[in-house]
Amino acid sequence: MALSHFREFDWEPIVLAVDPECSENSRDDSLSATIPDDVEIHRVGALPVSVTRRVGLGNLALRSLPYLRAKGNQLLSSRSFDLVFFSTSMFPVMSLGPVWLKRFGVPYVLDFQDPWLSDYYKGSSLKPPGGRMKYAFSNMLGRALQPRVVREAAHIIVVSPAYPDLLRARYPELNGKGFTVLPFSASEKDFELAQVSEISHDIFSSNDGCIHWVYAGAASAIMEKSIRSFFTALQSTVEHDPQLKKRLKIHFVGTDYAEGSRAHKTVEPIVAEFDLDGIVDERTARLPFLMTLNLLQDADALLLFGSDDPSYTASKIFPYIMARKPLLVIVHEKSSVCDIVKKTRGGVLVTFKGEEKLADIAARINSQWFESQPVNATTDWKEFERYTARSMTGSLCSVFAEATRRTSDLVA
Repeated sequence: MALSHFREFDWEPIVLAVDPECSENSRDDSLSATIPDDVEIHRVGALPVSVTRRVGLGNLALRSLPYLRAKGNQLLSSRSFDLVFFSTSMFPVMSLGPVWLKRFGVPYVLDFQDPWLSDYYKGSSLKPPGGRMKYAFSNMLGRALQPRVVREAAHIIVVSPAYPDLLRARYPELNGKGFTVLPFSASEKDFELAQVSEISHDIFSSNDGCIHWVYAGAASAIMEKSIRSFFTALQSTVEHDPQLKKRLKIHFVGTDYAEGSRAHKTVEPIVAEFDLDGIVDERTARLPFLMTLNLLQDADALLLFGSDDPSYTASKIFPYIMARKPLLVIVHEKSSVCDIVKKTRGGVLVTFKGEEKLADIAARINSQWFESQPVNATTDWKEFERYTARSMTGSLCSVFAEATRRTSDLVA
């Protein structure tokens, strides 16, 4: 989203990325429509997974690392650059920052969209994403690479205000390091593009006489508390409202990052414990970006379920609000999502504490959502302006300017 606005703030973006053909994950070709045609993009290959799988390696970051390093070396040696910006969840790629800083003297800024290292699953019975072996290897690699990467960064951007404290607790030497909290943004242009793209979904028909509520996104085990509390409230509601039980359809879409046979449903097993037959439908496959935006706009109401991890920040909150539909948000009381919803008045907010009983959370969902009847939020769009793609890019570019200025002062 920032690519469309960098030039407004006097920054010329040049993108270095891995060729989508090298990824095992599904491709979303519609995303290319959101990238300006005149942006310079360099794509590199990766070691073929058909070969690396023989030694148990499928990680795209590691497979592409030598190719990214070689192309980055070529670019940095052929022209003058002010900054390298790492905005990716392929964390091992960030290890190139110190390498390029030492060789070319170009400072780098990190963008942590998620924690690189996390103790969340330590001692937990919950299965981490990708399984315990993959999770353990990822953490082992992170412990080896992350210290130097964060120490030598000119600045660190995070999506959650909890992340700086996590990093400083792990690395006390970062106490003087600059951090900026910048959550994901939303773009009105993307919604406009979705409407004219004529990309339609097959999740439901808008004129079938039913009421359609939608949740679009991953539904992992750490969201179970918010999902269960919602189903508890829903069950008690439909028991007293047969017409609602007959007409209401709730769609969970794109609930698993895995593809094909590797994907598994996480919501329907929970639904089976409740008397909600025929109401809830789960599709693990993720929809293309523009199709998802159209789905949000076709829905009668939207649902957002948060994690029981207080540091959780749901990037989907911004397009959810921009869809201008009744919105129910169920998140931990310490999540940064709470402040966003409160300040923008973007939806109905139900919060919960870590050890709170499901029945107590469900009671608040009933009183604030089901008993009040879902209505469009009276969103404060002036307040929401600070979360738009253009505004966020302006803040990002201010970070870039400060990072390059400090580096220049140190060199001088």
